[in-house]
Amino acid sequence: MFFAKRWFDRVGDGLDLFLEKHIMHKGSCLCGKITFEIAGDLGENDACHCVNCRKWSGHFLVSANVPRSALNVSGAEYITWYQSSLKVRRGFCSVCGSSLFFDPLDTEKHNWTGIALGALDTPTNTSLEKHIFVAEKGCNPPIYNRAF
Repeated sequence: MFFAKRWFDRVGDGLDLFLEKHIMHKGSCLCGKITFEIAGDLGENDACHCVNCRKWSGHFLVSANVPRSALNVSGAEYITWYQSSLKVRRGFCSVCGSSLFFDPLDTEKHNWTGIALGALDTPTNTSLEKHIFVAEKGCNPPIYNRAF
């Protein structure tokens, strides 16, 4: 990817189109029964501190919202869906328990699925954009907007 970026920097326009068509993010659950690929950019990401995400993930959940059409899942028969509210369901591996997907039920309003970034096997080249539901963060340490 670095070579392609340098080449397109010299050539000019087209880097975004090239990356959108050629970047493939790959991920999986802990046991490997479920694998997935995401074509293109990961989109907006956040760290959710709501009670449901904390209980589901064991801490806060860092995820990215990707278009459903960009997501290709293998081993879907191992996904167990839990409807955690009237608006959303959460997908996890029925074998190893890995938290993987956050899926809004209103598919007309929301054409995306949240992907737990911790399940990705390839570098994301993203940075955390925001923290949400911080008032529900529990006893976690203070939030700082800086890299370590």
